[in-house]
Amino acid sequence: MKIVACQMPAELEDVDARLAAIADIVRQARSKGADIAVFPELATTGYGLGDEIRALAEPIDGPAIARLKAVSAEFGVALVIGLPLVEDGIAYNSCAFIAPDGTVSSYNKIQLYGDYEKALFRPGCGAPPLFDYKGMRFGLLICFDVEFPERVRDLALRGAEAILVPTALPQSDGGRFIATSVIPVRAFENQVFVVYANHAGSDARFSYQGLSCIAAPDGALLAQAAEAGPAVICAELDKGAYDASREQNPYLSELRLHTGG
Repeated sequence: MKIVACQMPAELEDVDARLAAIADIVRQARSKGADIAVFPELATTGYGLGDEIRALAEPIDGPAIARLKAVSAEFGVALVIGLPLVEDGIAYNSCAFIAPDGTVSSYNKIQLYGDYEKALFRPGCGAPPLFDYKGMRFGLLICFDVEFPERVRDLALRGAEAILVPTALPQSDGGRFIATSVIPVRAFENQVFVVYANHAGSDARFSYQGLSCIAAPDGALLAQAAEAGPAVICAELDKGAYDASREQNPYLSELRLHTGG
């Protein structure tokens, strides 16, 4: 299983320009032999548009998803991409898995970050989903979700072998620590792959950390982008290559939950 994390320039604010850029990046991903391409949080609109994002939110069968389905089918690459979705008139900070055969599943972010997101979206209430693709089981989270160890542990206990995370990590010392230390630890403590795709540069409201990465079950960084500029980073997810790490660090099989008494 070959996967890419696609770090996008934040200054692209027009939806059409963003969708065109996404198609070009998927073309690059196909040239690298990628099976799945993971894009940032709110990749179709940009993260920093404020109230405009709610106006751009679409249902799961809306025009943005239709265009992304066409891109996935054209290049034979599955997509995981952040975008605003609307359900029953309520806007969510969401991501979608889109397969080349037209299969679509979505997740609404549970852990909204700060007053900015809480003013725009309602938090999701459904469990982060799992899906199987080409012999691997994947889970979805979005940005702040992955900083809660309980979220990743839940997916790992439910059988996820890799966690795919669109993000809009802001630039700060804390942001650098999350991208370079927290993400590898989440992979290590759950013995799963974590794929973390961020924006780079700045939009009208925020500057982003970049440092998109792909972490292995032993905590190693298989690939990491720079702090600045777009990037398409690639790694092979060979789940059998980390059996020794899982045997040495059997956190999931040895977990004992407190039951009182």
